[in-house]
Amino acid sequence: MADENIIICRCEEVTLKEINQTIDHYHCSSREVKLRTRAGMGYCGGRTCRSMIDQIVQSHEAAPKTDEISLSYRPPVRPVSFGTLGGMDLVSED
Repeated sequence: MADENIIICRCEEVTLKEINQTIDHYHCSSREVKLRTRAGMGYCGGRTCRSMIDQIVQSHEAAPKTDEISLSYRPPVRPVSFGTLGGMDLVSED
């Protein structure tokens, strides 16, 4: 990935350059990169960019960290009506 303007996290529009600068400045783990840049906190919950973030962080580290808290996935939020929650959508009105 030579082009620093490649967008790694599409949901939050975080570029490779931002992630690299954050890692170089703060010597971050994957979790810290997520918290500092919001990469992986978008609509998909990190499902598309989490592995890339992990690989980028690992490429910067000399030795892997054993005590780090890993990134977690979050379910996407979708609106649901009260009728659906209460089962009213399944009841036929005759």
